[in-house]
Amino acid sequence: MIYLKTEEEISLIRESAQVLGKAHAEVALWVKPGVTTNKLDSVAEEYIRDNGGIPSFKGFNKFPASLCISVNEVVVHGIPGSYVLKEGDIVSIDCGVKLNGFHSDSAYTYPVGEVKSEVMNLLTATKKSLYKGIEQAVDGLRIGDIGFAVQNYVEERGYTVVRELVGHGVGKDLHESPEVPNYGKRGKGIKLREGMVLAIEPMINLGVKTVMQERDGWTIRTTDRKYSAHFEHTVVVRKGKAEILTTFDYIEKVTANTSLMVEVM
Repeated sequence: MIYLKTEEEISLIRESAQVLGKAHAEVALWVKPGVTTNKLDSVAEEYIRDNGGIPSFKGFNKFPASLCISVNEVVVHGIPGSYVLKEGDIVSIDCGVKLNGFHSDSAYTYPVGEVKSEVMNLLTATKKSLYKGIEQAVDGLRIGDIGFAVQNYVEERGYTVVRELVGHGVGKDLHESPEVPNYGKRGKGIKLREGMVLAIEPMINLGVKTVMQERDGWTIRTTDRKYSAHFEHTVVVRKGKAEILTTFDYIEKVTANTSLMVEVM
Protein backbone atom coordinates (compact mmCIF):
# COMPACT_ATOMS: atom_id res chain seq x y z
CA MET A 1 0.00 0.00 0.00
CA ILE A 2 1.22 3.50 -0.87
CA TYR A 3 0.83 6.09 1.89
CA LEU A 4 0.34 9.71 0.84
CA LYS A 5 1.91 12.01 3.42
CA THR A 6 0.17 15.00 4.97
CA GLU A 7 1.94 18.36 5.07
CA GLU A 8 2.58 17.81 8.78
CA GLU A 9 4.21 14.45 8.07
CA ILE A 10 6.28 15.93 5.24
CA SER A 11 7.48 18.62 7.65
CA LEU A 12 8.64 15.93 10.09
CA ILE A 13 10.49 14.10 7.30
CA ARG A 14 12.10 17.41 6.31
CA GLU A 15 13.37 17.83 9.89
CA SER A 16 14.81 14.32 9.81
CA ALA A 17 16.44 15.13 6.47
CA GLN A 18 18.19 18.17 7.89
CA VAL A 19 19.86 16.07 10.58
CA LEU A 20 20.75 13.55 7.89
CA GLY A 21 22.33 16.20 5.67
CA LYS A 22 24.44 17.51 8.54
CA ALA A 23 25.48 13.97 9.50
CA HIS A 24 26.69 13.43 5.93
CA ALA A 25 28.76 16.61 6.20
CA GLU A 26 30.37 15.44 9.43
CA VAL A 27 31.35 12.20 7.69
CA ALA A 28 32.63 14.09 4.63
CA LEU A 29 35.25 15.77 6.82
CA TRP A 30 36.77 12.33 7.45
CA VAL A 31 36.74 10.99 3.88
CA LYS A 32 40.47 10.95 3.16
CA PRO A 33 43.31 8.47 2.73
CA GLY A 34 44.28 6.65 5.92
CA VAL A 35 40.82 6.66 7.54
CA THR A 36 38.96 3.40 8.18
CA THR A 37 35.37 2.89 7.15
CA ASN A 38 34.62 2.04 10.79
CA LYS A 39 35.69 5.57 11.74
CA LEU A 40 33.22 7.06 9.24
CA ASP A 41 30.45 4.93 10.72
CA SER A 42 31.20 6.00 14.29
CA VAL A 43 31.23 9.69 13.29
CA ALA A 44 27.78 9.36 11.71
CA GLU A 45 26.22 7.45 14.57
CA GLU A 46 27.53 9.86 17.19
CA TYR A 47 26.23 12.90 15.32
CA ILE A 48 22.80 11.39 14.65
CA ARG A 49 22.26 10.32 18.26
CA ASP A 50 23.61 13.59 19.66
CA ASN A 51 20.96 15.40 17.61
CA GLY A 52 18.02 13.32 18.77
CA GLY A 53 17.88 10.90 15.89
CA ILE A 54 18.24 7.16 15.45
CA PRO A 55 20.38 5.63 12.68
CA SER A 56 17.76 4.07 10.40
CA PHE A 57 20.03 1.35 9.07
CA LYS A 58 21.46 -0.02 12.32
CA GLY A 59 19.58 -3.21 13.11
CA PHE A 60 17.41 -2.99 9.99
CA ASN A 61 17.09 -6.62 8.94
CA LYS A 62 20.06 -7.14 11.30
CA PHE A 63 22.38 -4.76 9.42
CA PRO A 64 25.24 -4.15 11.88
CA ALA A 65 26.11 -0.48 11.25
CA SER A 66 24.74 3.05 10.91
CA LEU A 67 26.13 3.60 7.41
CA CYS A 68 26.31 1.50 4.29
CA ILE A 69 29.84 2.22 3.06
CA SER A 70 30.56 0.92 -0.41
CA VAL A 71 34.06 1.29 -1.85
CA ASN A 72 35.01 1.12 -5.54
CA GLU A 73 33.28 -1.90 -7.15
CA VAL A 74 30.84 -2.27 -4.24
CA VAL A 75 27.50 -0.88 -5.40
CA VAL A 76 25.60 -0.72 -2.09
CA HIS A 77 25.24 -2.28 1.37
CA GLY A 78 28.94 -2.38 2.17
CA ILE A 79 29.58 -3.05 5.86
CA PRO A 80 31.98 -0.67 7.65
CA GLY A 81 35.09 -2.33 9.00
CA SER A 82 38.87 -2.14 9.07
CA TYR A 83 39.31 -1.14 5.41
CA VAL A 84 41.55 1.91 5.13
CA LEU A 85 40.64 4.44 2.43
CA LYS A 86 43.39 5.12 -0.08
CA GLU A 87 44.13 7.62 -2.82
CA GLY A 88 42.10 6.85 -5.94
CA ASP A 89 39.22 5.08 -4.17
CA ILE A 90 35.62 6.15 -4.45
CA VAL A 91 33.33 5.62 -1.49
CA SER A 92 29.52 5.70 -1.39
CA ILE A 93 28.10 6.78 1.96
CA ASP A 94 24.44 5.79 2.35
CA CYS A 95 22.71 6.94 5.52
CA GLY A 96 19.24 7.09 7.01
CA VAL A 97 17.89 8.99 10.01
CA LYS A 98 14.73 8.35 12.00
CA LEU A 99 13.50 11.43 13.85
CA ASN A 100 10.03 12.15 15.25
CA GLY A 101 8.89 8.77 13.97
CA PHE A 102 9.85 9.37 10.32
CA HIS A 103 12.79 8.26 8.20
CA SER A 104 14.86 10.11 5.61
CA ASP A 105 17.42 8.46 3.34
CA SER A 106 20.23 9.78 1.14
CA ALA A 107 23.58 8.79 -0.36
CA TYR A 108 26.63 10.52 -1.80
CA THR A 109 29.69 9.06 -3.53
CA TYR A 110 33.05 10.72 -2.87
CA PRO A 111 36.35 10.54 -4.70
CA VAL A 112 39.20 9.91 -2.25
CA GLY A 113 42.05 12.17 -3.25
CA GLU A 114 42.75 12.21 -6.98
CA VAL A 115 40.85 9.65 -9.05
CA LYS A 116 41.05 8.75 -12.73
CA SER A 117 39.12 11.05 -15.04
CA GLU A 118 36.86 8.19 -16.25
CA VAL A 119 35.88 7.52 -12.63
CA MET A 120 35.20 11.19 -11.88
CA ASN A 121 33.04 11.34 -15.00
CA LEU A 122 31.04 8.37 -13.66
CA LEU A 123 30.40 10.21 -10.40
CA THR A 124 29.35 13.38 -12.20
CA ALA A 125 26.99 11.52 -14.54
CA THR A 126 25.41 9.51 -11.71
CA LYS A 127 24.76 12.63 -9.66
CA LYS A 128 23.28 14.40 -12.68
CA SER A 129 21.05 11.40 -13.42
CA LEU A 130 19.61 11.69 -9.91
CA TYR A 131 18.36 15.18 -10.69
CA LYS A 132 17.07 14.05 -14.08
CA GLY A 133 14.97 11.47 -12.24
CA ILE A 134 13.79 13.97 -9.64
CA GLU A 135 12.54 16.27 -12.41
CA GLN A 136 10.00 13.55 -13.27
CA ALA A 137 8.67 13.12 -9.71
CA VAL A 138 5.63 15.22 -10.48
CA ASP A 139 1.94 14.64 -9.82
CA GLY A 140 0.31 12.97 -12.82
CA LEU A 141 3.46 11.42 -14.29
CA ARG A 142 4.39 7.78 -13.72
CA ILE A 143 7.14 5.77 -12.02
CA GLY A 144 8.44 4.75 -15.43
CA ASP A 145 9.12 8.39 -16.27
CA ILE A 146 11.60 8.60 -13.39
CA GLY A 147 13.39 5.43 -14.39
CA PHE A 148 13.48 6.38 -18.07
CA ALA A 149 15.05 9.76 -17.29
CA VAL A 150 17.84 8.16 -15.24
CA GLN A 151 18.45 5.31 -17.68
CA ASN A 152 18.40 7.45 -20.79
CA TYR A 153 20.87 9.97 -19.36
CA VAL A 154 23.50 7.46 -18.22
CA GLU A 155 23.21 4.99 -21.09
CA GLU A 156 23.76 7.81 -23.60
CA ARG A 157 27.12 8.28 -21.85
CA GLY A 158 28.11 4.62 -21.96
CA TYR A 159 27.25 3.60 -18.39
CA THR A 160 24.91 0.87 -17.18
CA VAL A 161 22.02 0.78 -14.72
CA VAL A 162 21.82 -1.83 -11.96
CA ARG A 163 18.50 -3.67 -12.31
CA GLU A 164 18.34 -5.70 -9.09
CA LEU A 165 18.32 -2.69 -6.76
CA VAL A 166 15.77 0.13 -6.76
CA GLY A 167 14.61 3.19 -4.89
CA HIS A 168 11.55 3.10 -2.64
CA GLY A 169 8.95 4.97 -0.68
CA VAL A 170 9.99 6.49 2.67
CA GLY A 171 7.99 7.44 5.74
CA LYS A 172 7.22 5.79 9.06
CA ASP A 173 9.00 2.77 7.59
CA LEU A 174 12.42 3.03 5.99
CA HIS A 175 11.27 1.08 2.95
CA GLU A 176 7.71 1.59 1.77
CA SER A 177 5.86 1.13 -1.50
CA PRO A 178 6.30 1.91 -4.31
CA GLU A 179 9.56 0.59 -5.73
CA VAL A 180 11.35 3.21 -7.84
CA PRO A 181 13.55 1.56 -10.51
CA ASN A 182 16.34 3.48 -12.24
CA TYR A 183 15.19 2.16 -15.61
CA GLY A 184 11.81 2.11 -17.31
CA LYS A 185 9.54 3.36 -20.05
CA ARG A 186 7.83 6.70 -20.30
CA GLY A 187 4.21 6.63 -19.28
CA LYS A 188 4.43 3.21 -17.64
CA GLY A 189 4.01 2.14 -14.02
CA ILE A 190 1.92 3.57 -11.22
CA LYS A 191 0.73 7.16 -11.45
CA LEU A 192 2.54 9.61 -9.18
CA ARG A 193 0.39 11.57 -6.76
CA GLU A 194 1.13 14.59 -4.64
CA GLY A 195 2.21 13.53 -1.16
CA MET A 196 4.18 10.45 -2.23
CA VAL A 197 7.60 10.53 -0.58
CA LEU A 198 10.23 8.64 -2.56
CA ALA A 199 13.89 7.77 -2.23
CA ILE A 200 15.29 8.12 -5.74
CA GLU A 201 18.74 6.54 -5.91
CA PRO A 202 20.58 5.84 -9.16
CA MET A 203 23.18 3.05 -8.89
CA ILE A 204 25.29 3.31 -12.02
CA ASN A 205 28.19 1.12 -13.18
CA LEU A 206 31.28 1.94 -15.20
CA GLY A 207 31.20 -1.55 -16.74
CA VAL A 208 28.53 -4.22 -17.01
CA LYS A 209 25.17 -3.84 -15.27
CA THR A 210 25.30 -7.21 -13.49
CA VAL A 211 25.99 -7.52 -9.78
CA MET A 212 26.52 -10.23 -7.18
CA GLN A 213 26.15 -10.55 -3.41
CA GLU A 214 29.11 -11.39 -1.21
CA ARG A 215 29.00 -14.15 1.40
CA ASP A 216 28.27 -11.67 4.20
CA GLY A 217 24.70 -11.51 2.88
CA TRP A 218 24.84 -7.73 2.41
CA THR A 219 27.64 -6.45 0.20
CA ILE A 220 26.61 -6.04 -3.46
CA ARG A 221 29.42 -5.57 -6.00
CA THR A 222 29.75 -5.44 -9.76
CA THR A 223 30.50 -8.78 -11.41
CA ASP A 224 33.34 -7.29 -13.48
CA ARG A 225 34.75 -5.41 -10.45
CA LYS A 226 34.59 -2.06 -12.22
CA TYR A 227 33.58 0.97 -10.19
CA SER A 228 30.00 1.87 -9.32
CA ALA A 229 28.51 5.16 -8.08
CA HIS A 230 25.40 5.91 -6.02
CA PHE A 231 23.60 9.16 -5.22
CA GLU A 232 20.23 9.45 -3.45
CA HIS A 233 17.70 12.03 -2.31
CA THR A 234 14.39 11.74 -0.47
CA VAL A 235 11.81 13.77 -2.39
CA VAL A 236 8.11 14.51 -2.23
CA VAL A 237 5.95 14.41 -5.35
CA ARG A 238 4.38 17.81 -5.98
CA LYS A 239 2.32 19.43 -8.69
CA GLY A 240 4.60 21.06 -11.22
CA LYS A 241 7.95 20.37 -9.54
CA ALA A 242 9.20 17.83 -7.00
CA GLU A 243 10.45 19.01 -3.61
CA ILE A 244 13.79 17.62 -2.45
CA LEU A 245 13.61 16.98 1.30
CA THR A 246 17.18 15.81 1.88
CA THR A 247 20.10 18.08 1.07
CA PHE A 248 23.67 17.96 -0.20
CA ASP A 249 24.21 21.61 0.78
CA TYR A 250 26.03 20.79 4.00
CA ILE A 251 28.25 18.25 2.22
CA GLU A 252 29.10 20.70 -0.52
CA LYS A 253 29.86 23.48 1.93
CA VAL A 254 32.59 21.41 3.58
CA THR A 255 33.87 19.89 0.31
CA ALA A 256 33.91 23.10 -1.73
CA ASN A 257 37.21 23.58 -3.56
CA THR A 258 38.44 20.14 -2.52
CA SER A 259 38.87 16.91 -4.46
CA LEU A 260 35.77 15.55 -2.66
CA MET A 261 33.46 17.91 -4.52
CA VAL A 262 31.34 16.26 -7.23
CA GLU A 263 30.15 19.10 -9.41
CA VAL A 264 27.19 18.97 -11.78
CA MET A 265 26.87 21.74 -14.34
